[in-house]
Amino acid sequence: MTNICSTSRITGCQFTLFPMSSDFVDIILSTLEEVDTSKVWKETDDVTTCIRGKSIHIFDVTKAIFLHAAKTGEHVAMSGTFSIGCPGDSSGDVYMEESDKLMNESNSNSLKQQAGCKFSLYPLGREDYMDKIYEQIDLSKNTGVQVSHSHYATRLDGDVNDIFSALQQSFDNVQEVVSHVTMTFTMSANSPSNKG
Repeated sequence: MTNICSTSRITGCQFTLFPMSSDFVDIILSTLEEVDTSKVWKETDDVTTCIRGKSIHIFDVTKAIFLHAAKTGEHVAMSGTFSIGCPGDSSGDVYMEESDKLMNESNSNSLKQQAGCKFSLYPLGREDYMDKIYEQIDLSKNTGVQVSHSHYATRLDGDVNDIFSALQQSFDNVQEVVSHVTMTFTMSANSPSNKG
């Protein structure tokens, strides 16, 4: 059987939000209500939230959700996977007709939040995949975040807006030359490990 990548450039992100608080239910629900998700397809179950649509809106919504949860001051983590070009991914393409106006950008930019993030980029179906990964590690060094090496990942430290900018640039640059790309990430803010 031959897998044919979707002709649509629909992007998806499946993530889990982890507020380390006894009020975790309220934090998650209020965050999902506060963030404008009108330009993405969204489904939440007991394990993850999945959003799908244009890449710019997927990153806009994911960043806004993390920032709104982190602004509570509680220790918050988010872990997820971005994907584009998945074979057979075509349902939900109605969201590809949305305008490029970002619904959460102005609010997100007003929130200043330090965080740490580890991410791994996977350009699929390419023998020169390591070259593509190294190119994006170099790119992330020019985005206002501190870049360091970690086993099986690259670590980014800095403001959440800058971290998401680096993630988005890396993802978008690779998907322009590789049809199927995934990127995993784990981000943490307000960790008690950093206090003291």
